[in-house]
Amino acid sequence: MAEFLPALQKVLAHEGEYVNDPDDLGGETYKGIARNRHSKWSGWVRIDMSKGQSGFPANLEKDVKLQEEIALFYQVNFWDTFNADNINNQLVANSIFDFGVNAGVQMSALLAQIVVDATADGVIGPQSIEKINAFDPDHFLAAFTVAKIARYVSIIKKRPTSRKYLYGWVCRALE
Repeated sequence: MAEFLPALQKVLAHEGEYVNDPDDLGGETYKGIARNRHSKWSGWVRIDMSKGQSGFPANLEKDVKLQEEIALFYQVNFWDTFNADNINNQLVANSIFDFGVNAGVQMSALLAQIVVDATADGVIGPQSIEKINAFDPDHFLAAFTVAKIARYVSIIKKRPTSRKYLYGWVCRALE
């Protein structure tokens, strides 16, 4: 069965640190948690309090409570939503989880369901888990990677400003 902490480490390596990119629809973001999408996340209070301190944003790394809040946020809002503890293959779970963080839970679930020929409803329940676990992991990872890249291309067709993210998205998908 897949484990959360190794998957979280991979996601956080992709998500980076504090950024406030005006071209990013998520706006102000810390470790992938976008303020525009998750404005009620309790970590924003800690981040706002840290802004006036010297060493911002590097000082956020030393805030143990904040780092715990990040892990809990990802576990509750992504990992648990995918029922990822029930996925047999760690790499498959990592990929679904990582894409969910990057592109949204429903989109990741839909693409995973399409790959394994499950009912594509955007919710990974027991039937989807059964199909994911019965599917060859290498084949799943290859097909899911192609689907992710196709999704990224469709995003930049709709929003050309996002083109600057394509290389990073593709590299992330290929990992």
